[in-house]
Amino acid sequence: MIDRLVARLPEAWRGLAELLAAPIAWVPALQQMLLAFFLDPQPSWLAAVKYAFLLFPVLLGIVAIWCTGLGVYTLPFRSSRTRFVSLFLLAWWDAAIMVWMYWVGIVRIALVATGWALSLARLTVRLVVGFIRDVVGAPFAMSSMLVRAYFRPGVPWLAFVALIFWCVLEAAVFAYTLHPRVAVLVADLAGADDVAWLTAPILYLMVLALTLASFVCVQALVDAVRKHDNRFLAQIIFIETFAIFFEVAFLYRGLVEVTMPWIASDNVIAIVAAVGAWLGVRGLTWFFFGQYGTPPLLAFIARHPLVEPDMAHANGLPSGAWWRLALDGVKHDVDWLHGKSDEALELLALPVIHLLGAALNFAMILTASRPVFHLPFRSLREVTETRDAQAAMHFDPHKQVSV
Repeated sequence: MIDRLVARLPEAWRGLAELLAAPIAWVPALQQMLLAFFLDPQPSWLAAVKYAFLLFPVLLGIVAIWCTGLGVYTLPFRSSRTRFVSLFLLAWWDAAIMVWMYWVGIVRIALVATGWALSLARLTVRLVVGFIRDVVGAPFAMSSMLVRAYFRPGVPWLAFVALIFWCVLEAAVFAYTLHPRVAVLVADLAGADDVAWLTAPILYLMVLALTLASFVCVQALVDAVRKHDNRFLAQIIFIETFAIFFEVAFLYRGLVEVTMPWIASDNVIAIVAAVGAWLGVRGLTWFFFGQYGTPPLLAFIARHPLVEPDMAHANGLPSGAWWRLALDGVKHDVDWLHGKSDEALELLALPVIHLLGAALNFAMILTASRPVFHLPFRSLREVTETRDAQAAMHFDPHKQVSV
């Protein structure tokens, strides 16, 4: 471009124009050649290597050459020429160092990325192995925890589960023995046969509730005897008598008639056998697991705490808010991610910022005879602090013009 401009001048002025344009006449050709180096057809991997390692250093070199060439034209008009030339020489020295640090930064990014990838792969393998180990060992750990929890003072879960299981089984037996008679009674009362299929589930739920209530009545009787509450004791004995009469007359008598049909013809013997069956079954189940499983059942129905707070703390149960530990873990992970993101940002940004700072120093030396940055930067915070300091700086002229 400069050669074409010189060629348009008269013949007498061409020699002087070529002499004056000599410091920058060769720069456009060099710039075009360097840009063609990147824009020529080439394999993708080679283009990626060129752009990654050479693009920014070449752009810095072009800016430095233009600023140095234009600075030659300002030498006759500057007062401190030695300092000006020294600043350009130091700027070229800083540019060379920044290019080297740019290449080292790219290699560092590659090494750190490889290390992070290996660390993530290792963490993934450890998590997968730990997950498999926990899944395989979960039944054993759960059984061990249950055994340890069972042998500690607290809720008798085994007795509670046994009581519920026994009541479900006993209700199923009595519902099966009563179903034919109750189905006929319901059909007669309703006057239709299509409601018979509702009899079985409703009858089972009613018998289950009565069976559970039978254990509750025994528990109330035992508590009244222990507390020596005579008024309540008389009431609970009266209630327990009617409960025994109802269970013997409607439940256990039918069971005796089904299991021992040879004594069903004698009502007295059948009733005595039913009473003995009730005493035997209720006594055995009460002393085996009923006396331990009924209090948790009452606490569950009344929505009372099954275990006292001090006992729960003694059993090793967490007394504080359990979600605080999970929240602290999430906060720790978020802080770790923020720290790693800042580190990754510095690794990616500092090499390029060094080159941009060196290029800006060339432009500032050309215009203001002083650099704006002290290279290299140690962190991104130092970049912002330097920018703020230079923004507040006043470029006073070296000579005061007198009026």
